[in-house]
Amino acid sequence: MPHATATFNGKVIAETDNWEYVEGNIYFPPSSVDQSVLSKAKLTTKCPWKGIASYYNITVDGKEAKDAAWYYPETITDKAAPIKDHVAFYKTKVEINSE
Repeated sequence: MPHATATFNGKVIAETDNWEYVEGNIYFPPSSVDQSVLSKAKLTTKCPWKGIASYYNITVDGKEAKDAAWYYPETITDKAAPIKDHVAFYKTKVEINSE
């Protein structure tokens, strides 16, 4: 599996060789994400097969991206179970690379 990184404002905020790919998004294991740059956002959304997504804001060196990352604290189907608690980032707000 290729190495994946997520970068915001010039800082790598997530990095792993062990990620999940779902619906065009890389889901990073929670241990691979720099939790110090995340803060809970108020936004939630619902997916019919994954469950309710919770969101994070990202702040690096004073620059903030609101609702830029999401995760599923509980999944509702077996198919979604591998991404439970994994973090995905909006490609329009965070640079995602996999090599």
